[in-house]
Amino acid sequence: MSERTSRQERFDQGKEILDRIDGEAGAKVIEALADIAPELGHQVVAWGFGEIYARPGLEPRDRQLVTLGMLTALGGCEPQLDVHVNAALNVGLTPQQIIEVFLHSAVYCGFPRALNAVFAAKKVFADRGLLPVA
Repeated sequence: MSERTSRQERFDQGKEILDRIDGEAGAKVIEALADIAPELGHQVVAWGFGEIYARPGLEPRDRQLVTLGMLTALGGCEPQLDVHVNAALNVGLTPQQIIEVFLHSAVYCGFPRALNAVFAAKKVFADRGLLPVA
């Protein structure tokens, strides 16, 4: 996006990407912010998705791999992991690949954080009828 792109244009582009990647889960996050932090919701959409996610340097699948690893490393991000595990599935990652991300993360951020991430994924997989994971 250029410097001349309007605030609304960035939001509109971000919303299109958010809807395509995160679906209903992303929209629910933004809606949940409407009565307490609407500007944060706007920035998540306009900047996070309209500016950063829209960049051509990584495919959506690769962005989700990075996001899953970082949320796992941060710890305490299980609600965001819920959204991004769904997003990872939406962009073509398999449950096996998602679990592999968390196994790999255990080496760098420890078993407790990797376990928390796996249990967040287990909930998403159950909701989507993807258990057991082979």
